[in-house]
Parts: sequence; C-alpha cells; structure tokens
Amino acid sequence: MKKVLTGITLGASILALAACGSEGGSSSGDDTTLTVGASNVPHAEILEQVKPILEEQGIELEIETYQDYVLPNQDLDSGDLDANYFQHIPYLESQIADNGYDFVNAGGIHIEPIGLYSKKFGSIDELPDGATILMSNSVADHGRVLSMLEQAGLIKLDESVEKTSATIEDVVENPKNIQFDPNYEAALLVQMYEQEEGDAVLINSNYALDAGLNPIEDSIAIEDSNSPYVNVIAVNAGDEENEAIVALVEALHSQEIQDWILEEWGGSVVPVTE
Repeated sequence: MKKVLTGITLGASILALAACGSEGGSSSGDDTTLTVGASNVPHAEILEQVKPILEEQGIELEIETYQDYVLPNQDLDSGDLDANYFQHIPYLESQIADNGYDFVNAGGIHIEPIGLYSKKFGSIDELPDGATILMSNSVADHGRVLSMLEQAGLIKLDESVEKTSATIEDVVENPKNIQFDPNYEAALLVQMYEQEEGDAVLINSNYALDAGLNPIEDSIAIEDSNSPYVNVIAVNAGDEENEAIVALVEALHSQEIQDWILEEWGGSVVPVTE
C-alpha cells in the first residue's frame, strides 16, 4: 500500500508499514489515507463526490488520474495505489490472465454504455455498403462492441460463441460488408472521430465524456444499459476486506452518490450496486 515515511527510524518504518497493510491505506495519526487511481471522467469526478463521505469516517481519499488503461494496473500491482477505478470486469479478468496480477473486484460501481459515433452519417441505417468502423485494439472490448452492433441490426455473430469473447472473425452475417479496423488505442478514438477518419468510430464513454460528447445525444448507436461491462473498484487480493476499501465501496453505492451520477450524466453513466 502507498505510504509516506519521513523523519522516522527504519525500525519505526517497518512497524508503520505493517500497520498500514492491515488497515487498507496509509495511516497518519487517527486518519487513514486511501490512494485510488482513476480515469478523469467519470471515475475521478465520482470519487471527488465521495471525499466528504469518507472524511467523516477519518479517511482521506487521494485520487491519481490516468489517461490510459495500462498504468493504473501496473501501479496497483507495485503498491503505488491502494485501489483503482477505471476498468470493467472483462478487462480486469483479461489483465489478470495476461499479466498474472493478483487482483480482485471489490465492488461494481457503474456502467458506461459504449457508443458508435459518426460525423458523416446521422444514423446507423445511413452507413453505406463497405463502411469502415474504427474500434479499439483492446480485444477485451471487441465482444462488447460487436454485441452492440448486433443488437443494432448491423451484423450477426456466431450463436455458438460467448458474446463477451466474440471477435471480428465470429461475424457470420454482414449484409453491408462493414469493414472493421481494430488498430487504435482507445484514448485516440475521439481524435479519429474529430478528424472524420473512417465512416464511424466506436468510443468508450469515459473518453467521449472527457471530450465533451454526450453518449446519449451524440452517438448514432449505443450499448444497452444492461451491459455486463460493469466498472469496478479493483484491489490486490485480500485488500477487499480492509475497512477503508469497504467504506469506499459503500460510499459509492450510497443513494446520494447514485442519484448524483444519474443527475450529472443523464443516463450516459448508469450506477450499479453489485
């Protein structure tokens, strides 16, 4: 866990480290400091709303913001963070499998429906034969976006394949001969959209919101809010039971925060309690 140790002896440092590891955050007097890594929008903004709730419980929440999907997990694994809040469950599971992280899901907080955006066409029905759709190079998102396009009637996936693990190769019906270009960092897709690259762009809602887009109003198709891609608080295994982590998740699940999320984003971000 993250700790700041200055002006004390090595022996005292060791004792402090042991105490912090059992409390779910670094300690300073009677207070606990909890350091959480998050994407700028909406994650960090939601965490800002939680700060006063945690302060009443003697927990100081420090928020470290990130622009990518790799460093927050590296920093959690190294101990620079006590938790992170930026990723959905399938991505978390893929990161654990690929990197051997000993992470667990401490609680689901919200869903960000992914959207399809276009500056050239006003609806998904207007996409022409052979249209090119740009998408993230994150394989963990491919099943998600392909399922959304199937729901929109644009393609059909192999029924024998689990939707969350579907790939472009699992598209069995493609009447408009849509061309998929999955070669972009997720953070660059807004730029591709603004530059009118391709015919349409699939953009994660955190990046869309950060760029001033409204997923409900500006997209030409959007994922159903019943998505299994719940954004979670991730922690190192064993820390999910620490008092500060439990308090964080409970605060995020509170009616006050859920109501704020709905009011702030009008359905572009949907709170959950599991």
